[in-house]
Amino acid sequence: MKFAIVVNTERKEAVLLAKELISWLDRKGIGYVLESLSGEKLGTGPSAKIDDLNRLCDVFVSLGGDGTLLFTSHYSATKPVIGINVGHLGFLTEFSKDEIISAVEMVLAGNYSIHNRTQLEAITVINGREHRLRALNDVVIEKGAYPRIPTFVIRLDGELLGSYRADGIIIATSTGSTAYSMSAGGPIIAPKSCVFVITPICPHMLTVRPIVISDDKIIEVSVDAQAGEFPLNCDGRITKMLLPQESVTVRKSDAQINLVANENRDYCEILRTKLLWGREHDSRQ
Repeated sequence: MKFAIVVNTERKEAVLLAKELISWLDRKGIGYVLESLSGEKLGTGPSAKIDDLNRLCDVFVSLGGDGTLLFTSHYSATKPVIGINVGHLGFLTEFSKDEIISAVEMVLAGNYSIHNRTQLEAITVINGREHRLRALNDVVIEKGAYPRIPTFVIRLDGELLGSYRADGIIIATSTGSTAYSMSAGGPIIAPKSCVFVITPICPHMLTVRPIVISDDKIIEVSVDAQAGEFPLNCDGRITKMLLPQESVTVRKSDAQINLVANENRDYCEILRTKLLWGREHDSRQ
């Protein structure tokens, strides 16, 4: 078994932890390949471009936070991903830095389970050809530098849902419900729920609210504006600038992300800790 290692090189602690992991793998005679930028920073071990890691390796190890795991997920395809949280508490990363060796040993022994996470697929047409992009958290269409408030037209399975004047529209998975969507006022959805949430960003109508829909729906979004370009983001990465009236189709992807599960991790406890739920009650005890 060979491990692909992706490190958030901007975090010193992640780099130090990666060196510890590599040293342990070397002592055990276990194969690994570093993502090229990670390898350059560490200055040791074999490395390859991240596009090639899925072909070269069997399991991915993401060392950083939720952002590093999101980045890794775009290249891991069907391979298992061990998410190691370095720093603040994360929603996606299953293991703490102190659990890294035990997590790797668990995978080596084949004694692990997988959390399958649904992805979104955003489909655009450029010069008559379809382009498909994937997102684990969310697909976002924003007004960008457009000086006015555009109207976002949303259709579900070809039927008009509504036309929203807003700064943008977020389409999030249950995994992504605790990310940008939550910041914009969307609901928290338990992982593995078979739903998506459509959350408007700063809507200019008091009656516009987030809506939760079945994940078998096909969502079509277009921007009704006289001019301008509108950023299409997949997991925070600008992938295209939409023109007025140009549409993007968003649907459930056939490809899932396979996160190695930490059976000792309590999602409800993470919500309480991350969102400070019950803190006021605890302080009165």
